Formats: sequence, structure tokens, C-alpha cells
Amino acid sequence: MDARTQSASDISACEIRIERIFNAPRALVWQAWTDPAHIMRWWGPQGFENQRCESDLRVGGRFRLEMRAPDGNVYRCIGTFREIVEHERIVYEGEAAEGHPCGAGIPPHSRVTITFTAQGQHTLLTHHTRFLDAERLVAASQAGYQPGWEDSLTRLAQFLQSNP
Repeated sequence: MDARTQSASDISACEIRIERIFNAPRALVWQAWTDPAHIMRWWGPQGFENQRCESDLRVGGRFRLEMRAPDGNVYRCIGTFREIVEHERIVYEGEAAEGHPCGAGIPPHSRVTITFTAQGQHTLLTHHTRFLDAERLVAASQAGYQPGWEDSLTRLAQFLQSNP
């Protein structure tokens, strides 16, 4: 079904939205989200380790990350930047190639929008994922997409507190 012909209820049924307030200024949260050396330290659920991260932070640039699970499996996260507004918003699209339904953070055939909203010395981060269809949302949900991101954001909060 073409997105232009979907009803509002169909579209909202294909979305996951997570919000978190960080005790850090927006510029610091932005830096933690965009610097590959920082991303390596917090991206992924508790117990996962990142082996490599590449980020060509420009519209049309690629984001790639390899995440190793505690069981030794390696999950790849591959996306393309579609929009970047410094300190405000990043939009990625998940690679079309099929893989794990969570895509290690950017699911295949999805659009992930991260917004950074200053709230004094705090930052409201909104992580919004729009899936191509409800079946992909269900598959990612069953694979732990939302709890995985909640864990990642907890790790990000810990990183920000230890690296002011």
C-alpha cells in the first residue's frame, strides 16, 4: 500500500516512539549520537559490544555499525542519512536488504527520526521509527526492538554522565 493512500490509523499502527530526557545539554547529546567513537560505547542493549562504527554524517551518507551479542552473533546496522539538522534532527532509512528485523537499531525498510529538543540544560530525545508495514513492526517488536532501544538509551545516559 502506498503511504499516500494509508489512513492516519494505519500509519500510526506502523510506528514506535520512545522519548527520554537526558541530564545533559543538547550539544553534548548530539555529539554522543554522531561521533562514531562515542556511539561505539553506548549503542545496543546491555551486554552487547560494538566492533566497528562508520558514520558519514551528511545527507546520502551511510551509517554502519556491527554489534556483537553476548552469544557471539554479530548484528549489522546499516542505514542512509536522509536529513540532518545539526543539534536538532537526524533521519535515517534502514537498508532494504533483509536481515534481522531490528536491523541492530535501524530496521530494514524503516525510517528512523531522532530529534533533540533543548529543555534548559537537559535534552529531550525522541526516537521515532516508522516501519514500511505492520508486519515489519510486529517482527521487530517480537525481536525486542523497543526494549533494546530503551536499554541503549539507558547506556547513553550512563555514557553522558561519565563523559560530561
